[in-house]
Amino acid sequence: MASSNTTTGVDNTFRKKFDEEEFKERAREREKKESDRSKSRSKGPPVQRAPLKHRDYHVDLESRLGKTQVVTPVAPLSQQAGYFCRVCDCVVKDSANYLDHINGKKHQRALGMSMRVERSSLEQVQERFEVLKKRKTPGTFTEQDLDERIRKQQEEEEELKRQRREKKKEKKKGKVMEEEPEMDPEVAEMMGFGGFGSSKKS
Repeated sequence: MASSNTTTGVDNTFRKKFDEEEFKERAREREKKESDRSKSRSKGPPVQRAPLKHRDYHVDLESRLGKTQVVTPVAPLSQQAGYFCRVCDCVVKDSANYLDHINGKKHQRALGMSMRVERSSLEQVQERFEVLKKRKTPGTFTEQDLDERIRKQQEEEEELKRQRREKKKEKKKGKVMEEEPEMDPEVAEMMGFGGFGSSKKS
């Protein structure tokens, strides 16, 4: 038997050969497409949003409180149960979530505002202080006024307590009168009730 010195090797012909030039060309094409996309996005001017402002209207949370309303699934959003936001065209189920919604980023963006607050200048702050001082002057009150108001409130509370006590006493008297109606003395004597504790035996 003859032995062969030839060794069997591993067949690597099934492995994929990578062409560096082909992948470099693909990378260049991808970079070109991305740069074209970013240029097309930045053609228009960037959107400038106004800074947050103080709300100049009253948020109505109580107008429909305690009212009954028939709700159908086919009704428009504005007539469904909850609080309807006209800006975002959505319904929020309770007042706390409605306040969160109108103070939130989505609603403010729909109004055209960013979530940043405008930085006030020194002059604006001074003007605001002056406005608040003028608003306060007609109705200013001192500690004496405050003490007077507290005293009046305490007096009113005492008066209310006294009135409640009197009403309770009147109710009790009324109940006692209903429970123990006065009997005719003759009828009481005929029934044998005449001598309870009223006369002494001799």
